[in-house]
Amino acid sequence: MKILIATTNKGKLREFKSLLSQINIETLSLDNMKEKIEVEEDGKTFLENAIKKAKEYASFYNIPVIAEDAGLEVEALNNYPGVYSARFYDIDFGGKEEIVTNKDEANIKKLLRLLEGKNNRKARFVSTVVFYSQKDFGLWTEGYCYGEIAKEPRGNKGFGYDPIFIPEGYNKTMAEISPEEKNRISHRGKAVRKLMEKLKKVL
Repeated sequence: MKILIATTNKGKLREFKSLLSQINIETLSLDNMKEKIEVEEDGKTFLENAIKKAKEYASFYNIPVIAEDAGLEVEALNNYPGVYSARFYDIDFGGKEEIVTNKDEANIKKLLRLLEGKNNRKARFVSTVVFYSQKDFGLWTEGYCYGEIAKEPRGNKGFGYDPIFIPEGYNKTMAEISPEEKNRISHRGKAVRKLMEKLKKVL
């Protein structure tokens, strides 16, 4: 069975392929597809965005799809960046941040700036994963990873906000732990494992 992983994020794709290698399916990425489409993530929740991506890609490519929307919620910032996590640097909340090297670094710089002087640095990663077949059949799961925001970036093993997120029970950031350990504790790892259990029952 072939399933399309609907992401262009190479870090996410590596994690999905590693997690899904435990079940007998062939995973394709958007890079494998000759024709390209853009799906705008304009939903108000992670679930809305993930469902929209899964349905539109499944319909266009006529193949079952796994799509995800994920992000970071910071308690002291009213759960921002949330669904805006990938483009936090460019939204009006807290002022925009200039891209000097890349978007990840701009997002981190803005987040740390907004948390200056705040004692509450509690945060959580959220992952909502949707499986959708063009036969109008779908499943979804959610995973969380709780922790706090570091004072400065540390590590180079992750992507996104990993260099400033310290998971509960750790003194290292997500970007300082191994990919295997990250998959074990991460929001994405938890959501994908729940999805695999559901898929095993229905496929």
